[in-house]
Amino acid sequence: MSAPVAVLVFFGGLALTVLSSIVLARELDRMGERLGFSEALLGIVTALGADAPEISSAVAALVTGHEDTGVGVVVGSNVFNIAALLGLSAVIAGPVLIHAHGLVLNGGVAIAVALLGALLAINVIPAAAAFALGLLIIVPYVALSALHARRRERLPGFLRAAVAEEQQDARRDEFAPPATGTDVLTVVPALAAVVGGAYAMVAAAQSLGDRWDISDVLIGTVVLAGLTGIPNLLAAVRLALHGRGAACVSESLNSNNANILVGLCVPALVLGLGDPSGIETFAAWAMVGMTALAVALGFGGGLTRREGSAIIALYAVFVAILALAG
Repeated sequence: MSAPVAVLVFFGGLALTVLSSIVLARELDRMGERLGFSEALLGIVTALGADAPEISSAVAALVTGHEDTGVGVVVGSNVFNIAALLGLSAVIAGPVLIHAHGLVLNGGVAIAVALLGALLAINVIPAAAAFALGLLIIVPYVALSALHARRRERLPGFLRAAVAEEQQDARRDEFAPPATGTDVLTVVPALAAVVGGAYAMVAAAQSLGDRWDISDVLIGTVVLAGLTGIPNLLAAVRLALHGRGAACVSESLNSNNANILVGLCVPALVLGLGDPSGIETFAAWAMVGMTALAVALGFGGGLTRREGSAIIALYAVFVAILALAG
């Protein structure tokens, strides 16, 4: 396709994907309310809906044979989420206070999943093993997040405190009304629009990348990752402005978990991944490092504006290295 057509298709696909994902996240939130989900489980479900552009773009790239772009979207999105959701939240909201026990649970899972994703991306472990290990990490975490107060009392002391604090940190400042039949019917067309928009966006981005000699790694890790993270960024800014910085931390880490398990492990299991380049290996380990750093900074009173600014600055360095290498 010509450059003007590709630009129109790209931004049209981006708008369709972002707007549809906002609708999808809202409908999933309402369905969770109807089903009586806990705050933490609602946060996981809503994060999955908001992650639909990132996941769909990664899968679309992998299906069309652009493995570097697909892996780049997942890795780049996770690094972007750390910078935009955690770093920006701390800059806007001031000190983001996070409960220590909850951070051990939420952050520990996020670091483990990030490490798993990096090992898969650089072909250290096979896709089947990565998927199985991912389920072993995520399924118990989701089950714990789903527990309500009465059932939490049966847990051992530390775990009971961790689940309670993780749910408290995930608490929102707005509550959606329970879903109706119309909301349930809206999920399918919203998801279809996300997938269709993502496919158009990826196809147009690849066409422009070939025309302008931009590498697949840069297209996926920086361009698509940043633009598809807009729904998460908007939600994080709103939460931060309302003083709910800890909810941003929970949303960011849960979004990253979903990206790796659904956007990377599942497609890799079916389609496989290509051999990683040196810059892809750098990006994968940067994802692990940024995740671990953000979690570590959360201890000792939470993230301050200075620490949030440092995280954003590290993301700028990450993008600069990729741009120079690409």
